[in-house]
Amino acid sequence: MHTDHSVSAEQALNRLQEGNARFLHTKQSCSDISPDKRQETLKHGQHPYAVIVTCSDSRVIPEYIFSADIGDLFIIRVAGNVIDDHQLGSIEYAAEHLGIRLVVVLGHDHCGAVDAAINHDPDGYIKFITDEIRLAIGNETDDYRACCMNVRRSVSLIESSLEIQHEEEHGLKVIGALYRLESGAVEFDI
Repeated sequence: MHTDHSVSAEQALNRLQEGNARFLHTKQSCSDISPDKRQETLKHGQHPYAVIVTCSDSRVIPEYIFSADIGDLFIIRVAGNVIDDHQLGSIEYAAEHLGIRLVVVLGHDHCGAVDAAINHDPDGYIKFITDEIRLAIGNETDDYRACCMNVRRSVSLIESSLEIQHEEEHGLKVIGALYRLESGAVEFDI
């Protein structure tokens, strides 16, 4: 079990904010994905400083959005950034075995899963996702507000399911954020 809490939740959040600021002003990735970096993480293991629970949308790439290198972020992707036991187990692993102190639920505007929950009645396995989103958004029809409500519900589920301690005792801090597809900016603490 990894117990080195060398990166606090606040430090991790600062790194994410600084990384997003770099992303907003670059024309290409500034992440280290070099063979040397891959070899370093192979030999010395991964040491991510934050968990990012985000949507499967191909336009939402946390490593780029936060200018992160290989091994910096523990990414959990699922359409609509909804939470179930699989995501909770992954978060629990990251906290207990990797020592991560910050979990960010990163939604995004113009989310297809949120749109499906608002405007359609899908069947099949997609219904599991849209039903979960409907629990979060109720009758909301505004895309931005619905996306924020969906993120907040996932944050709440993580906090209550994992019996999260507060940051003062090396606990886990969980926050919601929203990625704006057009600008690339991340709004934290939504």
